Amino acid sequence: MSVKIRLARHGAKKKPFYRIVVADSEYPRDGRYLEKVGTYNPMVEPVQITLKNDRIAHWIGQGAIPTPTVNSLLKKEGFGKTEEPSA
Repeated sequence: MSVKIRLARHGAKKKPFYRIVVADSEYPRDGRYLEKVGTYNPMVEPVQITLKNDRIAHWIGQGAIPTPTVNSLLKKEGFGKTEEPSA
């Protein structure tokens, strides 16, 4: 079971809204997840990002790997050093 921190798309057609979720890598993109740890709304100016920093730190400590997109969002919000492991 590989756990990832990734985006789940919601919202209407051509008006995306994303939840930042912790999910097993085998779960569908918009399907089941373990925990919601934030949101990302690219449709407003400036872009709106909310994070539960303590829960993200917990999951990363447990071995969850952020996807490249989520990793860039975390860096933008100054979450700290979240380097993607080279596999």
